[in-house]
Amino acid sequence: MYFCKLNHYNSFFMKRVFLFTVLYCGVVCACHSQKNADFQAYIDKYAELAVTEQERHNIPASITMAQALLESQAGKGRLAVEGNNHFGIKCTGDWKGGTIYHDDDRLGECFRKYKKVIDSYEDHSQFLKRQRYAFLFQYDLKDYTSWAHGLSRAGYATDPDYPAKLIRIIETYNLNDLVDQAKKEDKNFYKDEPNYEQLWGYIEIENNGVRCIRVIAPDKIENVAKAFNISVKKLLYYNDLMDNMTLLHAQDYVYLWTKKNHADPRYETHKVAVGESMHDIAQLYGIKLKKLYKLNDLPYGTQTKVGMVLRLQ
Repeated sequence: MYFCKLNHYNSFFMKRVFLFTVLYCGVVCACHSQKNADFQAYIDKYAELAVTEQERHNIPASITMAQALLESQAGKGRLAVEGNNHFGIKCTGDWKGGTIYHDDDRLGECFRKYKKVIDSYEDHSQFLKRQRYAFLFQYDLKDYTSWAHGLSRAGYATDPDYPAKLIRIIETYNLNDLVDQAKKEDKNFYKDEPNYEQLWGYIEIENNGVRCIRVIAPDKIENVAKAFNISVKKLLYYNDLMDNMTLLHAQDYVYLWTKKNHADPRYETHKVAVGESMHDIAQLYGIKLKKLYKLNDLPYGTQTKVGMVLRLQ
């Protein structure tokens, strides 16, 4: 009899615990599905900064804002309050600014400290222009999912749930709408831009057996020269460019050594498409421009015509 009563009591107790757990989880879930007032206040305060960074650097405002919210705890984290560091960026060997020490993956790690919040936003944009993040700029500005997973893949954060957290914030607060707020008119890429010493962003590859890069966005060949410690004069020569041709367009090839006399054996001919010049084609296949003219028995300087078939061997 005692055994039966005990079992009955345990059964009753377990039901109560189960019911409490269900109710508790329901409350927690409901709370998480609601917008956080601190998050919304932060967005209202700093959204314009994120949009401006998108206009200047082509980084989605949604991603910038989501990272700031997460890394700074909506501006209430210690790094944000005491160091104006809203993106959790740590000190690196080339960092010459202020510092603040904070426990993260290890005790007492060095983080960057800024005079103003706007400096943190600008440094975040510059930080994402490092080579390891270059591939991100191939994604559409509205493709926040790819950007979120790409940041994690490039090692921005060690938290395996980092992408999911960013995506959840973006979707909860409709941050993708910020992307559409950026000015859409064409403007000079260098207007109001500081003279950055580092190359904006690039993908290093080998084309036709020659080491080269493809720039992510409009840039200057002087920045390539600085990044790879090659003189501007040599780069102009390697790439068949004149002294006054130092501006680079997005996806341009920049060869870091002398190009070849013919294309890779896999490519025998090329049919000229709309807008393609002889220089474009020479860069595409890693051929010296003069050799491309010679391969096709054309006087140097001859203009291409759409549909023209050029020999590459």
